[in-house]
Amino acid sequence: MLSLTNQEQPIISGAIHYFRLLKSDYKDRLLKLKACGFNTVETYVPWNLHEPQKDEYVFDGHFDLEYFLEIANELDLAVILRPGPYICSEWDFGGLPAWLLQDRNMVLRCYDEMYLKHVDDWFDALIPRIVPFQSTKGGPIIAVQVENEYGSYGDDKQYLNHIKDGLISRGVDVLLFTSDGGPDHMLTGGTLPDVFKTVNFGSDPDWNFAQLKNRQPDLPVTCMEFWDGWFDHWGKEHHTRPSHEVVNVLEEMIRHQAHINFYMFHGGTNFGFYNGANYYDHDGGYLPTATSYDYCALLTEAGDITETYLKVRECLEKHFGEIPYAIPANTVKKAYGKVNFEKQALLFDNLDNLSTKKFSANARNMEHFGQDYGYILYRKQVEGPRQELHLGLLEVRDRAQIFVDNKELGVYMRGEKQALSFPIPKDGVQLDVLIENLGRVNYGPRLKDYKGVSEGITLGGCFTFGYDIYNLDMKDLSKIDFKNEITNTDKPCFYQATLMVNEVADTFIKFENLTKGFITINGFNIGRYWNIGPQETLFVPSGLLKVGANEITIFEQHNTKEPNIEFIDHAILG
Repeated sequence: MLSLTNQEQPIISGAIHYFRLLKSDYKDRLLKLKACGFNTVETYVPWNLHEPQKDEYVFDGHFDLEYFLEIANELDLAVILRPGPYICSEWDFGGLPAWLLQDRNMVLRCYDEMYLKHVDDWFDALIPRIVPFQSTKGGPIIAVQVENEYGSYGDDKQYLNHIKDGLISRGVDVLLFTSDGGPDHMLTGGTLPDVFKTVNFGSDPDWNFAQLKNRQPDLPVTCMEFWDGWFDHWGKEHHTRPSHEVVNVLEEMIRHQAHINFYMFHGGTNFGFYNGANYYDHDGGYLPTATSYDYCALLTEAGDITETYLKVRECLEKHFGEIPYAIPANTVKKAYGKVNFEKQALLFDNLDNLSTKKFSANARNMEHFGQDYGYILYRKQVEGPRQELHLGLLEVRDRAQIFVDNKELGVYMRGEKQALSFPIPKDGVQLDVLIENLGRVNYGPRLKDYKGVSEGITLGGCFTFGYDIYNLDMKDLSKIDFKNEITNTDKPCFYQATLMVNEVADTFIKFENLTKGFITINGFNIGRYWNIGPQETLFVPSGLLKVGANEITIFEQHNTKEPNIEFIDHAILG
C-alpha cells in the first residue's frame, strides 16, 4: 500500500480538483493522470460549494466528490484528500462559506468558539461521507490533510489540534499531514509534533527539503505542492512555465527519493463566481483571479495533453520503468461559429424579477443581507437642490458602476482614487450604485473580505441614508422579461441567444465583442469574462451542451461592439 511514510515506493501524485471540472470529465482526466505514470490523485474539498447556506448541504450534481473517489478507486489510483476547512486554492474565500461573514465578531481560522461550531457542523456532514473511502476500509484515500498551509496565516496550535482531533473522532484513521512553505515561520506556525509534515514549493528542492529534514529527520520528504505553473489575475499577464524547468525540478526531487504532488496536474475552470482573489500591500493591491485555472499544468484547461505532460512522462519512465498505459486521446473540440443575440432585457427594468427589494437605513455589505455572490444595487432618491458634491463609497468591494438618473457617471474600482462628483437639481436625482463581487481574498491576513459597500456612501463627505437594496446573486435568471429585439445600449443588459448543436463537443466562447460580465449555458454559469484579459475565451465543456437548441444568456455590464459571440475550437489565454 502506498504511504507517505514509506520511501521505498514513491508517491507520484497530481492535483485534479473535481469542483473545477464537470462530473462527466472525471474519468477522462484521471485516465490521463494514470497514463502519465502517476499513482495518486490529490484534491481539496471546498466547504462553500457543498454548504452554500448554513445547514443546506449539496453533494450531488456536476461536482460530486464521492463519484470522483469512486472513479479513482476503479482506476486503482490512491487519493490524497485535503478537506480544509480552509483550502486557499485561489478559490473564493479560500473555500470558507460566505455566510460566516454575517457574524462580524467571529474570528476565522483560530480557536474561536463560534467559528469552530460551524467547522464541527461541517465535519459532521462531510467526514462520514469520506470515511468509507479510506484505504483502511478498502478505499483509495491514503492521507488526509489537517487545515491547509496554516503557517502562512497563523500559529494557533490549539486550533490545529482541534481540527486534527475532529478528523480522528469522526473516523479518519489514515495518515494525517500538514503542508506549508519552507521558511521557518511557516513550518513553525503550521505543523504539529505528532502529524506528518510536508512542504510546498516551485523550485529549489535542496533548500526546502533541508528545512523539512530539520523538523522531521527520520521520515521521507514530501513536496505536497510542486508548483509546475501558476494562476492568472484579470488584467495581468498569462503565466507559462517551460517544460524543461518543470522536469529539471522533478529530477532534483527524485534524487531526494521524495514523494511528489504536482500542483496542478489539471487546473480546470473557476466556474460561476467561485474564483478567489489576492491582496498585495505593495504590489497591485486587490487582484481577482481569472475564470480560467489552466495553470500551465500538465493538462490544459480543457484536459488536453501538453508538452510538459509528455516530458514528465518520459522522465518518470526513465526512473521508474515503462508505463503500461496508452495516452488517451484529447477530447473532440468544435468551432460552432458565430451566434447572434436574439433577445434583450435591461437590468434596471428587471430588478423585481431578480430580487426582492429591501430597505436599509445605510448602505450595508452584501453578507449583511445573506447574499454570497453576484452583484448588489444600492438605490436612493437624493433630495435637491445641492451644489456639485463628491461621491464617496467607503470600502468599495470590488467594482462599482455609478448611475445618476439612469446614466452612467463612472466606475470605482477597489483601491482606486474616487473622483466623481455631480450637482443635484431642485427636483433631486436617482442615484444607483451597482457593485460586483469580483471574488473574495483567498490567502493571507485580509481573508475577512466583505463585499459591496461595507461602511456607507457619502455625498460631500456626509453620509446618505435610506436605500433600496437589490441583492442580485444571479442564480435564477428564469424570470427576466426579454424583448424580441436588439437595440444599442451602454446600460447593464441581459442578452439571449441560441446555439444549435448537431454533435456535442467541447468548445470555447470568444468574447471579443463584449466588455465585462458573465455567461450561462443552459442555466449553468460558465464564469466571468472581461476584455482586460489575459484570457480571451471561456471554456464550455461538452457536458453542458445537448443536441439541438442550447440557451445562452449573457449579462453585459457595459456595451457590445457587435451583438454576437463566436464559438471556436481552441482557447486563447493571452
